[in-house]
Amino acid sequence: MSTISNERARQTEGNTDQIAGGDPRLAKLVDRLPPRMSDTLTYLLKPSSRWVRIPSGTLLVVGGVLSILPVLGVWMLPLGLALLAEDVPALRSSRSKVFDWIERRKPHWLDPSASRNDQS
Repeated sequence: MSTISNERARQTEGNTDQIAGGDPRLAKLVDRLPPRMSDTLTYLLKPSSRWVRIPSGTLLVVGGVLSILPVLGVWMLPLGLALLAEDVPALRSSRSKVFDWIERRKPHWLDPSASRNDQS
């Protein structure tokens, strides 16, 4: 099982330049997600997926705003904004500030040894 997590760690390190504008903090957060969601976000954050990322981010933001409905939730809002930040420069600086806050207040979120994907 550890070979799978080691392989995913190598993939994440290799994808850091391709996803998230080269921001390793986002790559570390994506790596902590369950494998299926992590793979989906890795695909959405690639530069070639722009035409899928923009509508997905917009729909997630709308779903987050409509979180009073049963199926939708507030979790959709920050995820949608993070996806849109790849293509909207004004959101990119806000995302960077959020990552700075995470580094100061919640450094264990970025700790690779605390990854939820480790099955050992």
